[in-house]
This record gives sequence, C-alpha cells and structure tokens, in this order.
Amino acid sequence: MRLILSAAAAAWTVPALAPIAPPVAAALRLPRRLHGGISLTFDDGPHPLGTPAVLDALGDTKATFFMVGERVLAAPDVAREVVARGHAVAIHGHRHRNLLRLTPAQIARDLDEAYEVIATHTGTTPALHRPPYGIYSWPALNEVRRRGWTPLLWSRWGHDWRARRSPAKIAAEVTRDLHPGDVLLLHDGDDYSAAGSWRNTVAALPEILRACSTAGRTSGAPRPSRSSADPPGVP
Repeated sequence: MRLILSAAAAAWTVPALAPIAPPVAAALRLPRRLHGGISLTFDDGPHPLGTPAVLDALGDTKATFFMVGERVLAAPDVAREVVARGHAVAIHGHRHRNLLRLTPAQIARDLDEAYEVIATHTGTTPALHRPPYGIYSWPALNEVRRRGWTPLLWSRWGHDWRARRSPAKIAAEVTRDLHPGDVLLLHDGDDYSAAGSWRNTVAALPEILRACSTAGRTSGAPRPSRSSADPPGVP
C-alpha cells in the first residue's frame, strides 16, 4: 500500500516538473517556446511601481503581462495602463499559490476569479495562462484547457526575483543562447519575491532588449516588438 501511495504521489506531481524538464513539458503539450520571434513575458503584476517602470523601459517593444487577480484589484489603473500601451494581458491566477496544494474546486474558483477580475479591469479576454512558480497539477492543467486557454511556460529565465541578483546577471542568463521562438520569463513586481527585485529587472532590460533585437535580426525572425504579444503558435 505504501508503494502504491508513493507511486500515486509521484504521478500527481509530474506536471510540476515541466518548467525544468523539457521532455516532460513536451509530453504534456506544455509549450515553452512559440513560433515567430522572441517573446518577453512578465509575471506577478501589476505592481504600482514596478510595472510602470517596466513599461517605460520597454519603450516600443511589446510584451505579455501575466497578471494576478488580487494585484489587479490593488492597482487597477496600472493594469489598464498595460493595455493602453499596447501590451498583451494573460492570466497568472487570482492568488499566487502553488496549484499542487489546491483541491480541484479551489483551482477552478481561482481561475474563474482571476479571469473575471482581469477581464473586467483591463477590457481584454485573456486566453494565455501560466501558473505561479510554473507549477501545474493535473486538475489545474485540465481546468485551464477546459476553458479553452493555452498554457505557456518559458524557455529562458533570469531568476530576477532573487535578492541581490544583479542586472548584469539577469540579462546574461535570460539571453544566453537566445533564438527566435524563445519565451523569456521576467517579473514586474515584488509582492511574491525579494523586496525591490523589480528594480534590477528594469535595469537589466536595456541589455535584454539589445540581445533580443540582435538575435531576431540575425535569424531573420520578427522583432520582439511585433512577436511578444502575438497569439501563440506552438511549434
């Protein structure tokens, strides 16, 4: 019986391995890359200071912002500004919780609340979803797909949520071996991470944008300003 329970627990957590195990992501049809150019994505916002700073640093480059419902309620004007500047909006959840720890009913309620709040305050109909920490459970993955949404992970990250992570290290890691189709994970708030970590993300963005532009031009792929917010096409 103990062996059976252990096997069941292991199976339950398989989707959680997808962010760090590309074969698992592929087997579960969890995209880490998209057709086209390089996609910039930001999690955990909107943040009253971090998100406006990120928007200013992006300039004309467009990105996708995976928003948290409770943060939208706290800063609705910032959420609307993201849309006003031409960026795409996606769902990160209503509260920032590990979905492995939630029941199917709790997951469904969180997704519904997130969609209602984000759609209402941004005037959009988001159809992309990324879970907190990139961790899906089987019920969460089923609920996302049942709603017709597309789950999206990432292929590059800069660990920019950590304390004392320098802008140079963030930029170097997130742009290492960069190719068209890569999805870059960054953060525009610090409500769920090290205090003030978004400041280093903002400082890293000029170098990140230069690297994205170079990688896109070298391959003949669309520039990130065109591809980042496009509807996803999964290779």
